[in-house]
Amino acid sequence: MKIAAAQLTCIPADVPGNAARAAALAGQARDLGAELVVFPELVLTGYEPEAIAADPGLWVDAEDPRLDPVRSAGIASVVNCALRTDGPRPAIASLVFDARGRLLTTYLKQHLYQQEQDVFGAGGSDGRCELGGLRLSLAICYDNHFPDLAARGAADGCRVQVASSLYGTGDGVRERATVHPAIARDHGLYVVLANHVGPAGAWTGCGGSAIWSPGGALLAEADDRTPSVVVAEVGSAA
Repeated sequence: MKIAAAQLTCIPADVPGNAARAAALAGQARDLGAELVVFPELVLTGYEPEAIAADPGLWVDAEDPRLDPVRSAGIASVVNCALRTDGPRPAIASLVFDARGRLLTTYLKQHLYQQEQDVFGAGGSDGRCELGGLRLSLAICYDNHFPDLAARGAADGCRVQVASSLYGTGDGVRERATVHPAIARDHGLYVVLANHVGPAGAWTGCGGSAIWSPGGALLAEADDRTPSVVVAEVGSAA
């Protein structure tokens, strides 16, 4: 299976606008032969915790019609968002849709980073799904810094760790380039990282969306400045 890692510059607090940008990249990924496209953390709003806390209209659920452009792009997708929950706070969540726009699974970020703890509720269980014969383990940004999550995924038969993330310039450049190949090497997983590029709330996304093979070899990598997709073949065996 070919998987695409997407990177983009989000429009702050604009769900329809960001869905349109994501759909355009999904179309590019589809045209390159990818069967799955992975988007960065909070792609539908941009990384805007304060705006998300202040406006529940930015929270979505899997049936939200504002997601239709992505769901109808003809490619499976991992779309990260501020997800409406039964509680008073949203969750940072990855929604996984198949190529026909049907929801396969939902994963809520378990390890909230610093300021996120004041805005979002944390998830309490791992996320898994199967697509095209590949079992996927879902992780969101800071989740990837906890090796036990990847270890559980590998033990459960997963072949790919999907990382919707925000890594910024500065220390984020180093973290982006070290955390993910270590997951691939230590746990025998393909790792697909989707990152922001350009302004992202208080941060500047460093781009570099990428795909690593088991063992840690880099298969594909985007630059540090261009909204784009990169695609690599991901197999069912190491």
